[in-house]
Amino acid sequence: MATTADVRRELASLADPHRAERVSRFLQMTPGGYGEGDRAIGVTVPEQRRVAARYWRELSLAGTTQLLGSTVHEERLTALFILVRRFAKGDEAERSQIFHITLANTGRINNWDLVDSSAPYIVGPWLIDKDRSVLDRLAESSLVWDRRIAIMATFAFIKAGDFQWTFRLSDQLLHDPHDLVRKAVGWMLREVGNRDRAAEEEFLERRYRVMPRVTLRYAIEKLDPQRRRDYLSGAV
Repeated sequence: MATTADVRRELASLADPHRAERVSRFLQMTPGGYGEGDRAIGVTVPEQRRVAARYWRELSLAGTTQLLGSTVHEERLTALFILVRRFAKGDEAERSQIFHITLANTGRINNWDLVDSSAPYIVGPWLIDKDRSVLDRLAESSLVWDRRIAIMATFAFIKAGDFQWTFRLSDQLLHDPHDLVRKAVGWMLREVGNRDRAAEEEFLERRYRVMPRVTLRYAIEKLDPQRRRDYLSGAV
């Protein structure tokens, strides 16, 4: 049975200080950034996925949870890759455990890449056929990552042709103060439009004049150029 230390040693062997500096800037781990206080060691995402592929069967859920508590960004992301793999392969009991581990550790899922690598693949799929009220609570949280988790989880519903909660949470988060939430809302609205353009536009036409510009730009990115110009100029 593998241990957390085994995974950490393998990730450390792949570390690159120069890449770590670039990652720190990209994910705003610098003072004043949304990722301030985090630490990168410079392991690429494909390398982390390969490590997760080697260890997901051998590392216990307890060990994976311990890795998720790390102060190193890549260790937390690798832990989430492991959890996503185990969730996809697990039975109902294990999937339930992984869902609850994820929600209990949202304070460690504290950058957009961590959220986007887990919420649509664990939180959303678990809630497909269950009570989704936890998403309302997450959307009302003071923690920006909870709010992004809430809207990103709806990606799983969108893929199943269910847009109700994307629209519901988009309304709740429409004027969120954080740019990362505003972008996520626009992204999920765009994903609705990729599947049902009329449904997206019905939502947008009643709100586009008051929604943040960044949300609107993300939401209309796949519309034809003239339609985008109409939305941006207020001519719809």
